Amino acid sequence: MSDEKPPQLVDYFVVAGLTDTSRPLEEESQQHRPARPSEPITDVAVIIRSQGEEVPHGFTCIETTTSGHPVDLNAGLLNNPQMFICYKRGRDKPPLIELGVHYEGKDRPKPGYKILDTTPYSRSANLNSGGPGHQRTFLTYRRAAEPHGHNTLGVTDICLVMPSKGESTPHTFCRVDKNLNTSMWGPALFLCYKIAMAKANTLVYEAGLLGRYPEQDSESFPLPESVPVFCLPMGATIESWPADTKYPLPVFSTFVLTGASGDKVYGAAIQFHEAFPRERLSEKQSLRLGLLSVVDRRPVAGRSLQTRKSICVLSHWPFFDVFRKFLMFIYRYSISGPHVLPLETHISHFMHNVPFPSPQRPRILVQMSPYDNLLLCRPVSSPLPLSGASFLTLLQNLGPDNAVALLVAVLTEQKLLIHSLRPDVLTSVGEALVAMIFPLRWQCPYIPLCPLALADVLCAPVPFIVGIHSSYFDLYEPPRDVIFVDLDTNTIFQSEERKLLSPRSLPRRPCKVLLASLHSLSQQLDEMYSGPGEEASLELLLSDAEAARGRRAQLELEARAAFLRFMACALRGYRSFLRPIAPAPAPAGRDAGSLFALQGFLKSRERAYHRFYGQLLRTQLFTQFIEDCSFASDRDPCLEFFDTCVDKVQAELEKPEDTPLMELDDPRGGEHTVFITPPEQPAGPDGTELPARYRYDGFPMLRPELLEPPRDPLVAQLCQARSSAPSSPAPRRTKQEMKVAQRVAQKYSSVPDMWAKCLLGHCYGLWFLYLPTHVRAAPAKLRALQLAYEVLRKMEAHKVVLPDEVCYRILMQLCGQYGEPVLSVRVLLEMKRAGIVPNTITYGYYNKAVLESKWPAGTQSGRLRWAKLRNVVLGAAQFRQPLRQRERRAAATAAPPRWVGMGGCGGGQGGRCDPADSPLPPSRRWPSPPSLRTRCLPGCGVPLARPTGACRTSALPRTRATGRTRGRWAAGGRWGARRGGGWLPNCSSCCPPASGPRSGQPPAPSSLPEPATPPTPPARAGGPEQRDGEPLPRRGPAESLLRPRERPESTASESSVSLGSELDLSDTSVGSAGVPKSEPLADGATGQEPPAVEVLLSSCSRCQGCGALVYDEEVMAGWTSDDSNLNTTCPFCGRSFVPFLSIEIQDFQLPPSTAEDGSLPAPAAQGPVLSDRRHCLALDEAEPELCNGCPDAAVPQRLERVAFAYLSPLVLRKELESLVENEGGEFLAQPELVDSHPIIYWNLVWYFQRLGLPSNLPRLLLGSQHVAPAPQAQPPDSPCVRVRLLWDVLTPEPDSCPPLYVLWRLHSNVPTRLRSWRPHGHPFSLAFLEAVLSHVGLSEVHKAIALFLETLAAPGGPRHLQRSIYREILFLTLAALGRDHMDIAAFDKKYKSAYNKLAGSLGKEELRRRRAQPPSSKAIDCRKSFGATLEC
Repeated sequence: MSDEKPPQLVDYFVVAGLTDTSRPLEEESQQHRPARPSEPITDVAVIIRSQGEEVPHGFTCIETTTSGHPVDLNAGLLNNPQMFICYKRGRDKPPLIELGVHYEGKDRPKPGYKILDTTPYSRSANLNSGGPGHQRTFLTYRRAAEPHGHNTLGVTDICLVMPSKGESTPHTFCRVDKNLNTSMWGPALFLCYKIAMAKANTLVYEAGLLGRYPEQDSESFPLPESVPVFCLPMGATIESWPADTKYPLPVFSTFVLTGASGDKVYGAAIQFHEAFPRERLSEKQSLRLGLLSVVDRRPVAGRSLQTRKSICVLSHWPFFDVFRKFLMFIYRYSISGPHVLPLETHISHFMHNVPFPSPQRPRILVQMSPYDNLLLCRPVSSPLPLSGASFLTLLQNLGPDNAVALLVAVLTEQKLLIHSLRPDVLTSVGEALVAMIFPLRWQCPYIPLCPLALADVLCAPVPFIVGIHSSYFDLYEPPRDVIFVDLDTNTIFQSEERKLLSPRSLPRRPCKVLLASLHSLSQQLDEMYSGPGEEASLELLLSDAEAARGRRAQLELEARAAFLRFMACALRGYRSFLRPIAPAPAPAGRDAGSLFALQGFLKSRERAYHRFYGQLLRTQLFTQFIEDCSFASDRDPCLEFFDTCVDKVQAELEKPEDTPLMELDDPRGGEHTVFITPPEQPAGPDGTELPARYRYDGFPMLRPELLEPPRDPLVAQLCQARSSAPSSPAPRRTKQEMKVAQRVAQKYSSVPDMWAKCLLGHCYGLWFLYLPTHVRAAPAKLRALQLAYEVLRKMEAHKVVLPDEVCYRILMQLCGQYGEPVLSVRVLLEMKRAGIVPNTITYGYYNKAVLESKWPAGTQSGRLRWAKLRNVVLGAAQFRQPLRQRERRAAATAAPPRWVGMGGCGGGQGGRCDPADSPLPPSRRWPSPPSLRTRCLPGCGVPLARPTGACRTSALPRTRATGRTRGRWAAGGRWGARRGGGWLPNCSSCCPPASGPRSGQPPAPSSLPEPATPPTPPARAGGPEQRDGEPLPRRGPAESLLRPRERPESTASESSVSLGSELDLSDTSVGSAGVPKSEPLADGATGQEPPAVEVLLSSCSRCQGCGALVYDEEVMAGWTSDDSNLNTTCPFCGRSFVPFLSIEIQDFQLPPSTAEDGSLPAPAAQGPVLSDRRHCLALDEAEPELCNGCPDAAVPQRLERVAFAYLSPLVLRKELESLVENEGGEFLAQPELVDSHPIIYWNLVWYFQRLGLPSNLPRLLLGSQHVAPAPQAQPPDSPCVRVRLLWDVLTPEPDSCPPLYVLWRLHSNVPTRLRSWRPHGHPFSLAFLEAVLSHVGLSEVHKAIALFLETLAAPGGPRHLQRSIYREILFLTLAALGRDHMDIAAFDKKYKSAYNKLAGSLGKEELRRRRAQPPSSKAIDCRKSFGATLEC
């Protein structure tokens, strides 16, 4: 995989301001408004002209309304006192910043406000002075605090409006909602005022770039040229101030830059003023700034010259609070001093040495100086797109009703112009507007903070969302067809040309719930910030500031969830109207009308809301949403989360659901905090501190030689965050799918049968995660995809619980990658047949595969002809089947088999047979070994064979193999595969094949059989004598197509259930929940070559608490639904412990020196095939002990035993997904996987072998450190690896008592796999074993249990029994009868019935103490689902 750079906190540091090439802005446009007032309003007064009061000097009287109507405040009274309001402008005192109206006796005086109770002539300023019965009304005002700066916000204009005359509040004016005329007579009159910055002597220029760091552009994100104008949206100014004017505080602002691909870059900037030299001004500029007198051009004294600058950081992360603290520190550093370190050192230190917070290190504490620090926390993990939105800021500035009105405006794509005097509020509100319509995306121009230089976008003929500083309206006339949103006055202005839909056009119930939620949140905000003053200040300003921040984050989440619920209700059921692309797509396949049933969706809504939905369906928002849902995109996880929200909501309710749609994931949940120290101060030659020599008169030009490179090597480790490898496809689940899977597992953990199917579903999910790697390595891609499709069908047949759609999705992705659209359509049909509705991610990959892949040609004549021919052949074979069956029955009636073998009589039928009754001549009959005594188990009719001598091939028939027989059996026939009617019993049921398929991977499908003589079984080998026996059944073409070709068995074998600690799953042709073995094994040994490496795996684990052995199905039953919990629960003591996979690796490869020399032959790893008659006879005469068909001479050259944790499929899946994300899917095909991630590797091998799923994982073992390197002369693909799955332990405890099945073999002198088993001092005699088997055969299991308990309680019995009584009796019965002659499910029922019968007399607690209880129903279901075919 290719390593990607870790997330970077800051991309660029920018300094913007006035440059030599800056052009003036105010001369660019001709639509200027009249000259704005140069001075703010500093005083207001009330005069009574009827009392002879005149307008004071310097005051202006308001005599008319905005439309020219007279505004005598008491015009309706009989004794009209003729009262008027006056105001005065100036800069001699702080300006007024707010006006109000006070009703005496009703309103409490507001803190900071002054009541205007007298006129300048000391008369009462009561605005309603008509008599004692009228309400006393006074004006109030609030003044800016001292000292005030030159650009302090203040009241710049006052007016009166009369609604009865059709007048409304002027744009950008604040209205005091208290009537000035409270009498019964006269029209209502309201006071309005405007707040702005009254500037005089100011020149405005377009901002330019003064400095940047780094100086070189990044390849992934070059610095946009428009950044300086966003840093100073109202331009770089030159201002003339009075000499004694104080500097204003820096102004913080934020902005968003949107790239062509839709990705966002966030900017945070502060604007400040610094001195500007007069020498750089021209005479014209000096005249406009008032620095020269107009007449004689003399300098004007008492004036100072200032310019506005900005410093800014750009980042892909909206850490606005952190950036504000950093920029303020840099600004204060530049205006203070002297300093030892230059300013550039702190800038480069913050950019290079502050890592991005990660889940392992969620908090970064940056100490910038002894007095300045900031805390950087990991962003809140949310399925929603990352955004700088603040829904609480939206509610605080607009209120709930206006917020819903803006929701309608955004959904119908209106032109929205947001303006405020606070630039930092614009970005938060603008981001909230585009985030509230999730999952829709705003497709039109979006500039939350628009610079003055780009204001032409307001005249665009397309919808837009633009935020601008309110001072724009002092310079330009606003457009007429735009909806204005004033955040300072909480008002929305609509023109006659552009009217909004009423909120009543929205769906009633969802809108009602949304408004109720917003009102509740608004009330909580008011209580939080305007509660009791002392308490609020203590909570917000002192030690509880962290708690208040957490409370605000929770309210923010609730506000976002309220809008999300509304959108989920409004778009509910939309997925049922999506139109999948099933046939070959037309050229207009991406049209919204062909992808979505627009009219059907509209008709599904209530008629009262058709107007709203009609406009919504015609927007670019909805069109893009349908395309995102129909095709794979980077928004798939977000859309999948929205689908789950749609499933949760109930639109008919009038209150929110109890289950929250979103949950707060606290990014500060981890305790680990990384501390970043300030830059180190350099020391002098003698260790003394260097003098402070860096002092700045203004913000300096950045000097590249002072910008230091990264100095801390730890930062690379802190920032390490590797993302998903660019391998395709990417099989990782989304976070929402993980949460759903966790809930499903938690739900089914208490339901036994569903828990087993849930584990099985995750196992299949593991294989499909591995599928891209398997297909990539497969020589025939289509064949591998077809096999995966068969796995899907088999999985559905077993009704596996799939917690997600990853299995289907990965197969669809691979179909698109390898150009198989038809198979993708079949997978979609399988999903629908299984009742699974594809989510957005799966649906997108399906359409992508269908659209981008090449479809087969339209003429299918060739394929149709071959299909017809195939059907004819299969039909003819079906017609011939009854004839063959009739012949078979006739032959069976004429010559019934009478031979008795170890595994039973002719396929499991009871009774005794005599070889003398065989129709074959004596020379061709099976020899009856004198050492074989046959007993019949009472009550079951199954012969029980107990050999008295060593198990040798002499017990098997000797036959003269003809050339024909040799050829057919070498080609893959299997003796005893068909039982009944003269065939030998299938000894594979009690003998594990030494050369059969061992990996569980399906072999290749056999072709049509040759028209030759049917295969001759060993008992009937011979030319002419074949006619004397039973006619052999021959496979038809249909049967040969469906059944795999088997490999030859070894002649030397013993019972696979005779429990030499082996019960092999890989011996079956079809697993319990696997697929037919229809493909060549990638990791199994063929019949002609021995395995180079044999691996034995066992999941039997010992409980650390009680010492009991816990077997595979019991381990599965004890797992929990937690995907981070490695423990299982012991069924005997109830304690938790970590189970282990025990692995034994046997390397049969010769060392390179020995193999090259050729002096020693390679040891045989398995017995000979049946056609090798001479070798068979040699084995008959010799006396070597055989184990599973392998002579003792086959000693591995290298033997290694290891053990690793046995993981639940839930835990393993989570770890595998993390591995694939970090290392890439290609890593699963590299031998390094075995050594670097052994736990994942061995668990995958176990599960894939257990289910019979194909993989190339065992072959990776050949390149690991566990296996010696193969000789160079040997082809690299020649060694093969055989994997055997064992039910019991690999190595017994030194002092443990041998289990009963081992004692059975020891009493019978049958060699075991483990040499350490030897008879100990135990009371389990041969008579005891036969008695137990007799009770089991007579269905008296309770007597067998009671006998076992009595034997254990007798003196001299074993003090410590590792296996439960159930396990001992089960394994003993399997060893004696063979698997094919025993129904484990029926045994479980009998044992449970016997346990209940004994519980009445002995008590369940006593039986549990003595480990006599049966397995739990959950364990039985796990064994049923996964199969009980482990080797034992």
